[in-house]
Amino acid sequence: MSGDREPVIHEGEASPGFVDEVLDALETLWLGAPSVPAEDRTLFMLAVSEVTTNIVQHSEPGVRVQVRLSADEGQLRAVVRDTAPAVKLDLESAELPEAENESGRGLALTLAVLDEFRHDGTEDGNLWTLRRAIGTAPR
Repeated sequence: MSGDREPVIHEGEASPGFVDEVLDALETLWLGAPSVPAEDRTLFMLAVSEVTTNIVQHSEPGVRVQVRLSADEGQLRAVVRDTAPAVKLDLESAELPEAENESGRGLALTLAVLDEFRHDGTEDGNLWTLRRAIGTAPR
């Protein structure tokens, strides 16, 4: 990859179809960044999908979401903003649940595949920052 590219931005209501739309936006990002290895694409897509799925699942009707995706020198980045009430999360303590549990893996998986995963609650909603250095092994 050489030079910065225009980010891919997708906005919409936090509804079930929104996650698929974000995955389509990632496909658009990959068209502009063909040198990103398949493993990095897959792991970054997993993280973005987990975060947007959580937003959709835990949001009331009318919540708006903006996802800004970029592939710059050596890194993949997503900045996700939503208009839901700010949530309190302890990302430091997110752990994979027992194998028999059917849910609760999202934040732990996201932490495992990213180099940076941050959440900030604001008076306007929530801000999620996801960054993966290209070519890094999952934790």
